[in-house]
Amino acid sequence: MVSALTRRSDDMSTGPRINVVAIAILIGSLAIGLAAANATGDLIPLVIMAVIGVVLMPAPRIAQQWERAVVLRLGRFIGLRGPGLFWVVPFADRVSTWIDQRTITTSFAAEQTLTADTVPVNVDAVLFWMVHDAQKAALEVQDYSQAVSWAAQTALRDIIGRTTLTDLLRGRERIEDELQALIDQRSNPWGVTVSSVEMRDVVIPGALQDAMSREAQAAREKQARIILGEAEMEIARSFQEAAKAYHDNPTALHLRAMNMLYEGLKEKGALMLVPSSAVESMGMGGLLGAAALRQQRLTGGEGNLHKPSEER
Repeated sequence: MVSALTRRSDDMSTGPRINVVAIAILIGSLAIGLAAANATGDLIPLVIMAVIGVVLMPAPRIAQQWERAVVLRLGRFIGLRGPGLFWVVPFADRVSTWIDQRTITTSFAAEQTLTADTVPVNVDAVLFWMVHDAQKAALEVQDYSQAVSWAAQTALRDIIGRTTLTDLLRGRERIEDELQALIDQRSNPWGVTVSSVEMRDVVIPGALQDAMSREAQAAREKQARIILGEAEMEIARSFQEAAKAYHDNPTALHLRAMNMLYEGLKEKGALMLVPSSAVESMGMGGLLGAAALRQQRLTGGEGNLHKPSEER
């Protein structure tokens, strides 16, 4: 599949060319013939000069800066011409091909191609290439642009056939380098060099996409559970170290117990559940009694405030 840019450049090379030098030769010949006809009073000089102008019109040719013209004389290659103005022998010389030496882009694809693990995929890629030897491009292959396109497509199928789906999705840079080397090896005898290859898209079957999505989700859930377990282990280690510190320092243990009660009773109407073992080991009996008394007072105060409003 040749890109639109390649088609446009080919059309410009093979389409009609406006040659101002040829037009100037024809106009000059007609002017000379017309002047001679006016001087002699005969139209024969005008006809002769018109014929000469028509015959000489194919002699001047103009090649653009990026073009090279392949000239054949009686069917035999005599050389490359251009850029700029050059001359050929009318009716003996012929410009067979105009070679564009700019960088050309060619898009190509491999549809429903099996990978090494038998997964059908569709791959789209873009090839950047240029002609470095115009003589080989004109003489060694019939249509060098079409040949490069087919070589790129077959090379892409070869690479996909010996690559697994995982490597195809994760190792794009390596595959692009291998693809560039393979296409360059095949197209070098035609005078073509490959600048780079870029893979645009890799399409896999929808069912496989769903399966890969579920696999990725399961892997993420597994990783989340592992992280949560590691966090629980870190917390357990911290509690173990704290227990050792509190075992040797009862005062710190009592201060910690008071801080826990304070944090729990910040909110009014809060309910705290304290294990009986903690009450005995941490000496929280008196503290819990004081906390309960304070909580009862707070609750009673709120009830007394609500009673006058109810009586009203």
